[in-house]
Amino acid sequence: MAELAQHFDDSAGYERFMGRWSRAVGDVFLDWVAAPANAQWLDVGCGTGIFTELILNRCSPTAVFGIDPAKAQIDHVRQRTTSRANFAVGDSRALPFRDASFDVIASALVINFISDRPCALSEMRRVARAGALVAGYVWDFARERSPSWPIRVGLRGIGIDVPGVPGTNESKLNTLTSLFELAGFENIDTRSITVVASYSDFDDFLQAQTPSYNPITKTIDGLSVGDRTRLIETVRAALPVHHDGRIEYSARANAVKGRAPA
Repeated sequence: MAELAQHFDDSAGYERFMGRWSRAVGDVFLDWVAAPANAQWLDVGCGTGIFTELILNRCSPTAVFGIDPAKAQIDHVRQRTTSRANFAVGDSRALPFRDASFDVIASALVINFISDRPCALSEMRRVARAGALVAGYVWDFARERSPSWPIRVGLRGIGIDVPGVPGTNESKLNTLTSLFELAGFENIDTRSITVVASYSDFDDFLQAQTPSYNPITKTIDGLSVGDRTRLIETVRAALPVHHDGRIEYSARANAVKGRAPA
């Protein structure tokens, strides 16, 4: 199954697609990381700033710096996020910061999409101060537990090949542990985080799950009318529906944390 790159250049579409899920899993993740107050944070792959806002609202940081390779995401986040945070277009494989600059470095739903993960983790260690917390989480793509699982499973159910997600194998807990060990982090710990999100009805779910940049959307657009109808019927039947038409289901992320050597 071929992996297709995803270009996150539709900020509004990304917000609809992932916003409710990112907030739900980010809250649990930050509780687990238990970072100290008054810390200097780096948000690697900040996207539209959902996770950055959680850091600002929950963690009492001294400052937060966010980088993302997509200019559209940085333009979006600069319009919505308080001046307590600073943002720049940047590459996780060549972080634009001096050595030992941060007390906490976090990466939310990004690590699997980085083409050279060992290089990115090495860069995170470089800019981490002695004893700094470094942590991240990704959807459990390997076990098909991302928020897109109903559509992905539905496509397979009607015999359609599903585009692979970059870094699927790297979303496993043991692989995340290995990445952190290779980068030289200490006191490594992992956990899975299961969260539930809600949609007002099936149309709300389908619109949110098919942003323009998503390879899944392109796959669905290429289906015949008959196959598209079968897909919708299959997905609708798999989703739990409340008496008021509301849809709720769960997804799971895998998280890892460690400390830079003292």
